Amino acid sequence: MNCFDVIGPVMVGPSSSHTAGAVRLGQIASILLAEKPLLATIGLHGSFARTGSGHGTDKAILAGLLGLSPDDERIRQSRQLAQAAGLNYTFTLGQLDRAHPNTAVIDLRGVSGRSVSMRGASTGAANALAAAEMP
Repeated sequence: MNCFDVIGPVMVGPSSSHTAGAVRLGQIASILLAEKPLLATIGLHGSFARTGSGHGTDKAILAGLLGLSPDDERIRQSRQLAQAAGLNYTFTLGQLDRAHPNTAVIDLRGVSGRSVSMRGASTGAANALAAAEMP
């Protein structure tokens, strides 16, 4: 642990788990896809589903998919940025059994047709854990 762990992450708020951690989940999914995403289906579960819109979780995940970082002021405009980038997306709300409360399931398809499915959780302080399936 260092002093920056105590102070907290550098980020655009309002929440280190619902915003900054959600950006990281989008970043991880985009890195796993390894190409420009064209289609994203994003399932928000637990607390992400209940309070995510108010915390900007939807915009944060999109921002991560677009390659933005947790401290990028453009997170709030990620819906417009996604449209400009040609990224089509849908959000669903649900509940997974035995899942971390801040869980998202992200299914991506890229420009070449490559796809990836990732399940990840924002564990607080802008940290995220993820597992992926790639056909």
